[in-house]
Amino acid sequence: MSDARIASAHDRLIEAVEDLRAAVVGASDTGQISVLIACEAARRRLDHLSVGVLAAAERRDVFTSRGYKTSTAALADLLGWERHEARRHTTAAENVVGTTALDGTVLPPRLPATSEVFDAGRTSLRHVEVVAKVLGSRAADRLTPQVWAAAEAELAAKSSDYTPTELQTWGTELIEKLDQDGPAPDDGHPEPEVNELRLVRHRNGPGGKITGRFDDAAMFDTIATVIDAKSKPTSSDETREPAQRQAEALAEVCGFALSHGPTALVPDTGGRRPQISVIIRLEDLEARARSGMLDFGGQTSPETLRMLACDAAVLPIVLNGEGQPLDVGRVTRSIPDGLRRAVIARDRGCAHPGCDRPPSWCEVHHIIPWEDLGDTKIDNLVMLCRQHHRLIHHPGWTVRIRDGLPEFVPPAWIDPDRRPRRQPASIIDVPGQRRARPPAADREPATVTGTGVRIANLDGIVGATRR
Repeated sequence: MSDARIASAHDRLIEAVEDLRAAVVGASDTGQISVLIACEAARRRLDHLSVGVLAAAERRDVFTSRGYKTSTAALADLLGWERHEARRHTTAAENVVGTTALDGTVLPPRLPATSEVFDAGRTSLRHVEVVAKVLGSRAADRLTPQVWAAAEAELAAKSSDYTPTELQTWGTELIEKLDQDGPAPDDGHPEPEVNELRLVRHRNGPGGKITGRFDDAAMFDTIATVIDAKSKPTSSDETREPAQRQAEALAEVCGFALSHGPTALVPDTGGRRPQISVIIRLEDLEARARSGMLDFGGQTSPETLRMLACDAAVLPIVLNGEGQPLDVGRVTRSIPDGLRRAVIARDRGCAHPGCDRPPSWCEVHHIIPWEDLGDTKIDNLVMLCRQHHRLIHHPGWTVRIRDGLPEFVPPAWIDPDRRPRRQPASIIDVPGQRRARPPAADREPATVTGTGVRIANLDGIVGATRR
């Protein structure tokens, strides 16, 4: 299909939507309900179209040839989708679209019955995702091909009657009934163990949540033994609940490892030994440091900040009114390490728009390459995770520093106007978080200058001397 034909079809689609919008004005209750039904039907048809196009694009390596490792990341940049929404589309493309073998043979989709109801618009993209998830479970893998196919047909039929959540519950029960015997006993091939730990920072406040599961008994016992030893009641008058004592015990053990553990125990992360960095605004520093920002934990209380300041391994990073690092504390480390901390203080992790990788998972990239005489200074450095570091070295995306902050210019195939993108600015002026900047599309990239600061009393973080 030519570009002109695509543009013409898009114009007609927009015109149809506007006609529908006009029809709503003054519509009866029944008419408004009809419009809602029409909108859902149209959404399903568009989802079906986008899934088919995505499958064709993946077969032709449209995204991998442009430097993307997965279609999910490319869709997030191209269409502004959340990663879970992009994964939903890629999952559908893998399961309800037929493929072509190397010899030209047309192969049916993995979920033929689901593909049929999806093609007819009788089920949604979310339903397709649920069916794929249910039939991708370990229990479903143990079913015979005939039973598996019958279960898929049942799930496809029910997808028109159930919500996605209801379908997942019903489908899971169906698979469990069909797999009544469970896994066959085989001492030589036990079920794979699940050992996982998730750290999720609270988006709208300090701190975060840690959840985990350890099927490995020895691994779990090692962790439990340490936490149990450190979480015993301190006296008969102990008022802390066991969960609170265990949480504080874990933090205490990790703090000890950071301060005293050898390199073999606590290796470098992203090129430096892990230490706690406290982000402090200049005005807070001059007012005896009322608050600060931690790499992972968010904003601290004054009491916590004063306690951390007693530890020589905690590095104060001072920011001026524009959020730019002015002075970076160092603990017998070389200048590149101090400069890296300045980049961390500015970028707070991967600077690529939409990425949430923390600093410990990132690398520092020279915007003007070192071999092209690029300087190792903050206005030529940007923090990127491994995926986006690889992407920025592939033709297409470019990065530059403007008004002291990194911004990324997408390739023309993502945005024909190549409008610069940045990480979202923080609405609330919180130390260490990204701050709003006025539009600067018509100005040249600026060099970070700012007023310098020298920390006068590192132990108490109580003052600063301007220069």
